Amino acid sequence: MGRIILTGDRPTGKLHLGHYVGSLRNRVVLQNEGNYDRMFVFIADVQALTDNADNPEKVRQNIAEVALDYLSCGLDPSKVTIFIQSMIPELHEMTQFFSNLVTVARLQRNPTVKTEMAMRGYHEGGDGEDNKRGLPVGFFTYPISQAADICAFKSTTVPVGDDQEPMIEQCREIVRSFNSTYGPVLVEPEILLPSNLFCRRLPGTDGKAKMSKSLGNCIYLSDDPKEMEAKVKSMFTDPGHLRVEDPGKIEGNTVFIYLDAFCEDSDFAKYWPEYNNLQEVKEHYMRGGLGDMKCKKFLINVLNDRLDPVRARRHEYEQDIPEVFNILRKGSDAAREVAARTLHEMKDAMKINYFEDAALIAQQAAKYK
Repeated sequence: MGRIILTGDRPTGKLHLGHYVGSLRNRVVLQNEGNYDRMFVFIADVQALTDNADNPEKVRQNIAEVALDYLSCGLDPSKVTIFIQSMIPELHEMTQFFSNLVTVARLQRNPTVKTEMAMRGYHEGGDGEDNKRGLPVGFFTYPISQAADICAFKSTTVPVGDDQEPMIEQCREIVRSFNSTYGPVLVEPEILLPSNLFCRRLPGTDGKAKMSKSLGNCIYLSDDPKEMEAKVKSMFTDPGHLRVEDPGKIEGNTVFIYLDAFCEDSDFAKYWPEYNNLQEVKEHYMRGGLGDMKCKKFLINVLNDRLDPVRARRHEYEQDIPEVFNILRKGSDAAREVAARTLHEMKDAMKINYFEDAALIAQQAAKYK
């Protein structure tokens, strides 16, 4: 068995810089290093529908947006299998089998589920009579669906943010339960976290903990230079840094968090030769005498340097949307072949392969003679 990566995103909107530094950028590196035997990247439309069931058009329209973001960031369909989750029916069958191996109490303890329930205003008990949104079963059980996504491809490695660690642990529990109950078919995955700590959770431009379309604090990969510049210029910094000569704080300063995530020493020679590296800028800012706008202008240059190639590739793919969907179709066909093999092995282990079990048929025939 080889080393296999699986990762993906919900198609609820265009992808933003948080996605880029948290996963997309690293996926391209992993793809090009060639240290893995196979890499699957999927658009998780089924998962997106768990809290958008009343608005499927939102999910439908964003399939192409996410695919364009994938391709523009450098994911290569000749090296990576890109597919749509709902096009692999075997995943849903696996989810049903796995649901028998997980208790309601275990799902209730999952910290990621609890956090995301709170974010969406879901109410765990009742049907929302108290003006809170009733909790859909699909949303509550999506860790089981996620485990099916991972196990279908016998993924050994799942690159995600640290907020997803409880989900990977729950998947490992399901794998252990299945293998101990039915036989050693499935693989326990390992989590792969971004090496840069600042990339694990990039804040919104307003300084809030997470980028969110609903909060309007995202910089999207598809933003043009003017849109991106306006968002950086409005970025939250240090509210106590009122005058240039005032000492400034680095902690919680969104501009410096972004610089930690994006800039390299080589950027200074190119865009800000007065400094050799980011540490020198931080020291100057903290002792006073360095204005926020200079830091923001440098960040704008750095981001444009990273995003200009992405924008150019996106423009090319936008000219041939039918080919983008053709890439998704081919990837989905290839992914389904793999998932079908795994499901067949699972059914063999569970002994529900009735029509292929000649011994069972012979036994039943002899029983009634």
